[in-house]
Amino acid sequence: MDEAVNPRDVLDLEAASPTLLDASTATAADVERDIPQEEIERITTDVITALKTVCDPEIPCDIYELGLIYQVDFEPNRKLKVEMTLTAPGCPVAGEMPGWVQNACNKVEGVKHTDVTLTFDPPWTPDRMSDEARLALNMF
Repeated sequence: MDEAVNPRDVLDLEAASPTLLDASTATAADVERDIPQEEIERITTDVITALKTVCDPEIPCDIYELGLIYQVDFEPNRKLKVEMTLTAPGCPVAGEMPGWVQNACNKVEGVKHTDVTLTFDPPWTPDRMSDEARLALNMF
């Protein structure tokens, strides 16, 4: 039986461990990519916390709860790839907000670099907001 996927589950921080057919060919980079599960779980929590520090200046709510974060991938080289959107293409902070997200995520211990990609496909709708955001904005 397939479990329903929660649309709020945007984080994919499962670091892929390299498959080493011959341990004698392992490099320092290969060993570095083998990130313990406990650390992945901590980084997951810390990235969510970091994303919640970034707020849309026009809406009194953070971008994570607003549903502006579409996907976060953590690569074996400790690089985060964040795909996000804005509430509208004409958002006045469109040029600044990806930098805010990058700066917030780069502060997470264990993350070496963050790349942020802005997309409008699919367009953001209020359906992406969490119950917490709906309550904060009195949208029930």
